[in-house]
Formats: sequence, structure tokens, C-alpha cells
Amino acid sequence: MMGKQTKALQHGAIALAFAAAFVGLAAAGNFYDECDATWEPQNCWAYDDGNRLSLALVSNSSGSMIRSKRQFVYGTVSTMIQLVPGDSAGTVTTYYTSSLGENQDEIDFEFLGNETGQPYTIHTNVYVNGVGNKEMQFKPWFDPTADYHNYTISWTPCMIVWYIDGTPIRAFRNYEASNGVAFPTSQPMYVYSSIWAAEDWATQGGRVKTDWSKAPFVASYNGIDLDVCECNGEDCVAGCAAKFGDWGRYCRLSDAELRQMQGLQSTYRIYDYCVDPKQWTNGQRPVECGLPQY
Repeated sequence: MMGKQTKALQHGAIALAFAAAFVGLAAAGNFYDECDATWEPQNCWAYDDGNRLSLALVSNSSGSMIRSKRQFVYGTVSTMIQLVPGDSAGTVTTYYTSSLGENQDEIDFEFLGNETGQPYTIHTNVYVNGVGNKEMQFKPWFDPTADYHNYTISWTPCMIVWYIDGTPIRAFRNYEASNGVAFPTSQPMYVYSSIWAAEDWATQGGRVKTDWSKAPFVASYNGIDLDVCECNGEDCVAGCAAKFGDWGRYCRLSDAELRQMQGLQSTYRIYDYCVDPKQWTNGQRPVECGLPQY
């Protein structure tokens, strides 16, 4: 599976670069320098001097995962991904941020595979203290297996925004103080990417199983940019929050971005927890669903 010029990813350190500007379409960081392989490293390899990376799923119990070495509170994380081509049913490729422990905070991009000719599902979610149930899903308006596309998560004290190729697809605003809506503010997170098997639920609710004769299933990455505020304990949380005090820069979408997001959601959104009573607690629509998210 590994060519002569590939090299298993075993160690490295994040290049810290807190920046005010939004990450563009390129993600140029080096995987050797910035990430470790933390699960099944034999199924993870970097090449092109560490600028590119592949993660492989070889069986229903053997995928792969990488993780940034340093933790952070707030910032923008970005990578370019080319998803598993062909029959990818039952596979899940991810790019997300998460804290440690059972009561984790987490911000998700998950890409649920499908049969050949059927579209992927782009799945987003937020967990706070281990509680999620804030899923929003999209069908892609492009072929995510034909080329690399940029996936970006922006996390500030004001809001979380998910971007694809620079276009916002979803925003989740911080209404914790004003309306009691849980929002991740205190637990430092790592950045993760992984590929794993989930044929019991990932494709059409588990009705379509993985064709293991097609293994290995390989997702490819091109660069990773982490423009973040490094933080590994409670003492630095307030300092990181202070770096994002500019409301106009960090706490709102531009009018153009808002139009882009609303247009994309009206056409390509296929699931929203805000209109699914099965996801509501005690039959009550979540408070944030009636509030602006931009």
C-alpha cells in the first residue's frame, strides 16, 4: 500500500500561527511537522515531503487517525481533502476538533460514503460537555472524490462557522449567556482527521453495507493550516478569548457570506435537527433554532 517515496507519519509538532485573517482556499501546512498518527499508524502515510497525506480503511476494525500535537482554544483550522472514490458505502471520513474525555466539546465535519453514483452526505455537529444532537447535513454540489476541496472550521467566542471552499455552509452562534444554549468555551481542543467503518448506520441508515472487496478505502489530504490560540489548561482560556474581541472581524458573517450560506442551505441541506422533533428534548424545539445564527 505504501510506495517507495511514502513514509509513515509518526511524529511532529504544530506550527503555531495565530492570524486575524480568514484562511483562504489553500492549506499548506506540513503533516510531518504538525500531526501525529494516533490510531493504526500503519494505515497512514505522508508523501511529497510531508505536504500530502493518505489515511486508509482496510477492514471493519482497522482504519486510521491523525491528531495535532498541541491543543488550542479558538481559531481557524483548515485542510484540503479528496474523499474515497467509487463505492464508499459504510465508510466515514472525518475532519473535526475535540477535547479529551467523555464529556468532550467537539465540532464535526463527517463525510458519509455511499454506493457508486450516489452522493456523499456532509454531516456537521456540535458537542458541548458530551452532548450533541445538533446535526445538520448537506449533499455536495461538487464531486468530493474528483479533486481536493477545502474544509474549514472557524471557532471563536461568538460563533462557530463551517466553510467549504471558502463558502460558509452553517453557523452556530453563542447564546449561552443570553439564552442558556450550551456553547464550547472552556475545554482546549485538538484537530483530528480519521477514516473508519460505520456500516451499521453511515449509508442510508445502515441499509447499504460496505463492500470489503473494494478495500483499502483511501482518503487523501493536501496540507493543513492551524491558525489557533495555543492553550492546554484553564489559565489560558481567558487570554485566548481576548484575542477575538473584535466583533466585526470574528463575530458576524458579511452580507455576501450570509447570502451564500442561505442560498446553499435552501438548495443542498438535507437534514436539520431544528425541524426534527425526534431530536428534541421533551418535545421542546431547541431555543437556538428560533434565533439568528449569523
